[in-house]
Amino acid sequence: MNESSEPAGAREYRTEELAHAAGIPVRTLRFYRERRLLPPPRREGRIAWYSEEHLARLRVIADLLERGHTLGGIAELLAAWESGQDVAELLGLEAAIGAPWSQETETDVTVEELAAAFPGQVDAGSLAASLELGYLRQEGDRFVHVSRRLLDASAALVAEGVPLAAVLTTARGVRASADALADQFVELIVEQLLPDLDEPLPPGEPARLAEALDRLRDVARTVVDVEFALAMDRRVQREVKRIGTARHAR
Repeated sequence: MNESSEPAGAREYRTEELAHAAGIPVRTLRFYRERRLLPPPRREGRIAWYSEEHLARLRVIADLLERGHTLGGIAELLAAWESGQDVAELLGLEAAIGAPWSQETETDVTVEELAAAFPGQVDAGSLAASLELGYLRQEGDRFVHVSRRLLDASAALVAEGVPLAAVLTTARGVRASADALADQFVELIVEQLLPDLDEPLPPGEPARLAEALDRLRDVARTVVDVEFALAMDRRVQREVKRIGTARHAR
């Protein structure tokens, strides 16, 4: 850098120097400028001077991209940052909202292993149904099951004499009911707990919301577990009465 033309004070960078310091191509730097992810540089004639703040901004962008954020989402976070919000808190809230609920363990399985778990019932139809449900996905000559526990539960039902086709048919209904439950909980949380996230949040509010969402995971699981158990009690008692009435009518 020509020190005679460099402004005094804090370190500043020309376009090529900033791109090199950030580890990105110059064309990427210019693209970020066009998308307004970077504030305008200071101009001195035809020379654009960038500050350490520009370099810090580029490093934040790189970190967010590595975490899987889109450029549109990054632009929103940076706008929140410029409005005085704590980006770390916002990222924590985003992580709390998007964190997976499932803790299931995937398991590799071959067709031969499936045939051993479901004797005489693994065919093209059952494989297609399992793939459609998302229980299985094919990777080369092997399959991956989405949940070891679901695989074991299905095998246990078949071992008790329930046809695999019936298990898969019931699974479709359970999936639809589970989706409906999830829709209700998401609607409840979004409408009652989450504010308009397009508006700036007060300091500390993103962290409070993230903690609340984390606590609500156990609450939601408890509600579903209790309601399912109560529903089974009601349904079983109706079935017992039906059987008893049929016997007395004979």
